[in-house]
Amino acid sequence: MTPSKEDYLKTIVELGGETRVINNKELVQALNVSAASVTDMNAKLLKENLITHVPYRGVQVTQKGLRTANQLIRKHRLWEVFLSEKLGYDWNEVHEDADRLEHASSDLLIKRLNEFLGEPTHDPHGGLIPNEDGTTAQTNFLPLVELFPNDSFLLKEVEDQKEFLSYLSSKGIHLGAFYQVKEMDPYEGPITLENEKGEHITLGYQAARNIYVDKVAEKQ
Repeated sequence: MTPSKEDYLKTIVELGGETRVINNKELVQALNVSAASVTDMNAKLLKENLITHVPYRGVQVTQKGLRTANQLIRKHRLWEVFLSEKLGYDWNEVHEDADRLEHASSDLLIKRLNEFLGEPTHDPHGGLIPNEDGTTAQTNFLPLVELFPNDSFLLKEVEDQKEFLSYLSSKGIHLGAFYQVKEMDPYEGPITLENEKGEHITLGYQAARNIYVDKVAEKQ
């Protein structure tokens, strides 16, 4: 499979193509390609039974496509762990180089990399690393916006977007840290959190939608 096919298939899954139909406009925006390129790639992946097409709506991955995409995601996330843990990359720096490395990695290399890293289960952003066969475990993490004032939580996962990660770093937001919701302004207004030091952190609503948490009764 060519790198362009790999990126395209992985993008469909990352946009939610396992459970919903992804339209061409979403793919054009996510991949920064033309509508004609999306149509052409759809045709290629359909022939390989990696996606299905829903007329006038878009595409969705097949089980074969999902396993293939998850194996690519596995490579990507293992490289992100390596870059973060072994080379000192910040979490907002790992994506681009991991993207390049995943396309050049054999199955044997990824197997050895996984063993070298101690078989990690999550990437630097909290994302689950798929199994070798392309299957994934399930999580019950909630989007931060679904919590209420006085709810406490552990921050478990954030979206892997460079600008967003830089924003979170500037706010002092960290994976695995304990926070309490102090205020939630109505009508999608800002959300105020309190960290373990008693400091208050204000996040925009759209940012909070991309933060996933494990609600807890008290500090662990």
